[in-house]
Amino acid sequence: MKYVKPLRLLADALKTKVSVPGRFLGLDVGDKYVGLAISDPCNMIASPLSVLLRKKTNIDLMATDFQNLVKAFSVSGLVVGYPFGKLNNVEDVVTVNLFIEELRKTEKLKDVKYTYWDERLSSKTVELMLKPLKLHPVQEKTMLDKFAAVVILQEYLDYANRHVNTEPAE
Repeated sequence: MKYVKPLRLLADALKTKVSVPGRFLGLDVGDKYVGLAISDPCNMIASPLSVLLRKKTNIDLMATDFQNLVKAFSVSGLVVGYPFGKLNNVEDVVTVNLFIEELRKTEKLKDVKYTYWDERLSSKTVELMLKPLKLHPVQEKTMLDKFAAVVILQEYLDYANRHVNTEPAE
C-alpha cells in the first residue's frame, strides 16, 4: 500500500488508460468494525457496502477481503477516514494508524494507493439521521459504521471532483 495526497488519488485514477477509471473504497475504521463504502464507476457518488469485523487475529483475513473487493469492484484506491483535529483523542489516531500499518504488513495490497480524509462529524451526522428510525442497537451500529464510511467517501469525492481539474494535483 502506498500513501498519496488526496487530490493525487483521483488525478492518478483519471490518468489511467482505461475507459473507466478505478473506483474508490471508503473506510471508517473503528476498534471493532470497519465500515465500507464504494464509489460509483464515475467516482461521483458513494454508496454503503459492508461492515467488516476487526480483530487483532483476523488482519490477514481482512486483507484478503480487501483484495477480493479491489478485484470485484476495480478499486484504484482507498479513502480512509482520519480523525484530523480531534482534540485529546489520540486513541482514534492510533486505531487508524495501527490498522493501516497492519494491512500494509500483510503485503496483500501492495499496488493499492490510499489517502486519508477528515472523518470529523461523519459518525455524528449519521447518528442524527438514524435516531428517528429507532433501530435495534446492533442494527444501528452496523448502519452507523457503513454510512459513516459513505459520508467520508462522499465528502472526499465532492472535494476531489471540484478541485482535481482546477488545481495541480498535490
